[in-house]
Amino acid sequence: MAALRTVLHARVVPFSGSLRFVSSFKAADLTIQRNAACKPKPDPSTLLFGKNFSDHMLTVSWSEKTGWEAPQIKPFQNLSLHPASSSLHYSIELFEGMKAFRGVDNHIRLFRPMLNMERMHRSAERSCLPLFEKAELLECIRKLVEVDQEWVPYSLDASLYIRPTFIGTEPSLGVARPGSALIFVIVGPVGPYFSTGTFNPVSLLADPSFVRAWKGGVGAYKMGGNYGPTIAVQSEASKRGCQQVLWLYGEDEEVTEVGTMNFFVYWTKQNGERELVTPGLDGLILPGVTRQSLLDLARGWGEFKVTERTMGMKELLAALEAGRVLEVFGAGTACVVCPVSELLYKGKTYHIPTMENGPDLAKRFFKELTDIQYGRTPSDWAPLVV
Repeated sequence: MAALRTVLHARVVPFSGSLRFVSSFKAADLTIQRNAACKPKPDPSTLLFGKNFSDHMLTVSWSEKTGWEAPQIKPFQNLSLHPASSSLHYSIELFEGMKAFRGVDNHIRLFRPMLNMERMHRSAERSCLPLFEKAELLECIRKLVEVDQEWVPYSLDASLYIRPTFIGTEPSLGVARPGSALIFVIVGPVGPYFSTGTFNPVSLLADPSFVRAWKGGVGAYKMGGNYGPTIAVQSEASKRGCQQVLWLYGEDEEVTEVGTMNFFVYWTKQNGERELVTPGLDGLILPGVTRQSLLDLARGWGEFKVTERTMGMKELLAALEAGRVLEVFGAGTACVVCPVSELLYKGKTYHIPTMENGPDLAKRFFKELTDIQYGRTPSDWAPLVV
């Protein structure tokens, strides 16, 4: 807990742009109403992703007239929204994805939580939702996890998923900055993200006729509007025998993301040098916490070149055909690391030798991250909650 409070000492730099900075709510004002009818906890071995929720939730309301109200932890319950709420009509909403882990020492840890708060703050600014102090929200989330700590699975193969959400609640049919808003946070125990289990390879559909994000858009922000429209393309991928989508962009068919994950290629360059490549943060790419963690780990090892840059399909396919690609994988909070074994592009299936190569690097990343998350390796990336 002391480590997390060290993180919480970071202060928000007031926003100086066109959106007025609003005094934040304070974690010190948090009130807690305990649930009198707590549910039984599910068996960790039976957990699916996003199907179970805990006994409590966090809410913080805001209005233009009165500002932020005191945060509340209360029994898990349905929301009551006006039918004209701006989030329902104009997608003025955003969310985050975080996890809490029960370690080998029975202590509960978050993983690099301030990176999530910083990304949520950026998304709020882009959405014209009121700003808040990141450290105060994080402390409220810590208290929610503490209240529902028995929902953190007693398992090294499961975790507690944390979903902070921020919605416009303006009861008016007008495309404008909302005058009322709500932050709510729900949590629940989760198992593997993919039904195939942890660390089983997936196949990808790469079809340039489908686009996830575009230059000048909001692909770099974690908004629901970036995700809903991808469901139809995911269904198309399934029809073609693929499990995920490799999103391409532009005339050069830039590789951007894989499904809801960041994309990584580990290969041998033409000069024989080993390199890990991922698309750069150019506005198309979500700045993933796991993405940043893999880059930080690899640069810390200093064993191969680490590059963030644009990569087109032509370059990727040429490397595959030349036998220089060693591993391809996605990375994200939900799955940690997910290997890729096949790519379907313009009617042709390309085999990717990820699994034949161990996959040594993907497995190493997975072990390093989970060792930190479950407390096997001490790290300031995983501050204690309880």
